[in-house]
Amino acid sequence: MRKIGLKVQSFCINHYRSMDKGLLNGAFILLFFGLFLTFAASPGVAERNHIDPYHFIKRQLIFIAPAIFIMMLTAFLSFKSVRRLSGLILLGALVGMVCVLLFGTEVKGASRWINLFGIGLQPSEFMKPAFAVVCAWLLASGRLIRQFPGYILSFVLFFIIASLLFLQPDIGMLLTVSAIFGVQLFLSGIPIAFVGVLGGILVSGVVVAYFVFDHVHTRINRFLNPAQGEAYQVEKSMETLKNAGWFGKGPGEGVVKYELPDAHTDFILAVSAEEFGFIITFVLVAVFAYIVLRGFWLMRGENNLFCQIAVGGLLTQIAFQAIVNMGSTLNLLPTKGMTLPFISYGGSSLVSIGFAFGVILALTKRHTLSRGLE
Repeated sequence: MRKIGLKVQSFCINHYRSMDKGLLNGAFILLFFGLFLTFAASPGVAERNHIDPYHFIKRQLIFIAPAIFIMMLTAFLSFKSVRRLSGLILLGALVGMVCVLLFGTEVKGASRWINLFGIGLQPSEFMKPAFAVVCAWLLASGRLIRQFPGYILSFVLFFIIASLLFLQPDIGMLLTVSAIFGVQLFLSGIPIAFVGVLGGILVSGVVVAYFVFDHVHTRINRFLNPAQGEAYQVEKSMETLKNAGWFGKGPGEGVVKYELPDAHTDFILAVSAEEFGFIITFVLVAVFAYIVLRGFWLMRGENNLFCQIAVGGLLTQIAFQAIVNMGSTLNLLPTKGMTLPFISYGGSSLVSIGFAFGVILALTKRHTLSRGLE
């Protein structure tokens, strides 16, 4: 038993040492920020809903432990294990997305959640990182193995997922998956014309959604012409950001969390600005930028095509979600209800981003590999 224990200890130490500490530290900094900001933002939301003031922070604490565990466990996996696990997660998520269409509860004009053993789950959150890994394998195989229809299969998979998201409808998630797929196509070496075709299909889908779905129509109209309708959360958020100052009002002193219905999710950046000021909020944004840029920098000399495409897709997911969330808060983009990775309240979001970052850590570990799939 002692020998087995020593082998396990040695295994864990070696894998931990091979991880990129810059990425790992960045993830833990964001997790700390997220926990702290959820604690700051959630009492106001709980008060409006007449529940325990610490309801949301308690639930976030429940989910943060498995999120960290999944992140670290995934980071220890081999490339082959990462692909297999992602395939299983993707299959489960697709089944869950179909169940959402059949049995899901409609909220704000969309059905995205399903209740499983008393816990609300959003299957599409787990689909995103799994899709990035599986699609990377298909694209890399199509590029490196003759007669393997990797590109065709990846397009089929994308259109299946896009159709399910469109039917929910979840246009924000559809845009995220499209961004992941577009970047991965570019990294795989596909002609830029094909990426342009994908972009054209995506724009066409947004136009159709604008005319078909009332909530999409309303949000875009409010963004283009605020005078056409009330945009209370955006206006309040902008007012808060303007008056935040360099150091903010101080922890717990903010009032916007009592006025914004989504202060703990979509507009958590406004809470950060009001209570902690421009400097701390800038640090938060800088950490996101650091993680994305460092991840791509680590990939610059990587000779494994699957690794390059998978990590590129996952970093795109994190960057895209952060940009859309921050852009909505700053009124630079239409409000979309997209979480800020690691920061916003939400169990499905937190656990899925833990898996995604675990894959990034696994695929950026120091290693020497020949160009190929393994």
